[in-house]
Amino acid sequence: MSTVRVYDLPTRVFHWSFAGLFATAYAIANLVDDDSARFAWHMLAGLLMGVAVLLRVAWGVVGTRHARWSDLSLDPRQLVAYLKGVVAGGGRRWAGHNPASSWAALAMVGMALGMAGSGLAMAAGVAPEWVEEAHELVANTFLAVALLHVAGLLLHALRHRDGLPASMVTGRKRDLAAEVAPVPARGVAALLMLGVLASAGVGLARAYDPATRSLDLFGTRLVLGEDGGEAHGAGAEGEDHDDDGDEGHDDD
Repeated sequence: MSTVRVYDLPTRVFHWSFAGLFATAYAIANLVDDDSARFAWHMLAGLLMGVAVLLRVAWGVVGTRHARWSDLSLDPRQLVAYLKGVVAGGGRRWAGHNPASSWAALAMVGMALGMAGSGLAMAAGVAPEWVEEAHELVANTFLAVALLHVAGLLLHALRHRDGLPASMVTGRKRDLAAEVAPVPARGVAALLMLGVLASAGVGLARAYDPATRSLDLFGTRLVLGEDGGEAHGAGAEGEDHDDDGDEGHDDD
């Protein structure tokens, strides 16, 4: 049975990096107390997820055919027709993202940018109180969309038996129209994407100061934890009290 490569390597690298980073950030947020030093890893994973999304946005402009934003099927009528076809066990075969996965991809990228932006604002101490609740709401909505996406893939696979879920691993789909041309693998671009992600991860980890639970990002101090800034402030106040005591001692 012939198969055609429709997803290049950078698209697949992003897909699994994105999923892994979100799962890491979400798990830490729900399993680790905000005042724990380990909570910083939630924010570091979130920052790295933001880097991954920016790379994907760029690749959606310059990447291969089915990686481009212009290839997404966002016509609501196509979405309705696709869902009817999945339920009935028929319908059109899509070389790239089908309408359901197109909407899911667009929604998750948008929500990821929202989570990264709100997380940065909170860490920088410039966000209103409601931003934290909005951040959590978006994260939970993201999880719901991701689970619906997975459920849709499984339903599609059961109905069509075409191995669609494996396409984001192998990059290949089968039973496509003869005129569908394979896309190049773009291995060098995938290595560059991995290199940027790895460098960003190492850079963020090195910039992080466990003592103050903060890091400086482009001249902005980010506090990675609920009480990081408070602990730092308490230390500063303690130093001030010590200075006052020393001055009083000197006067004596």
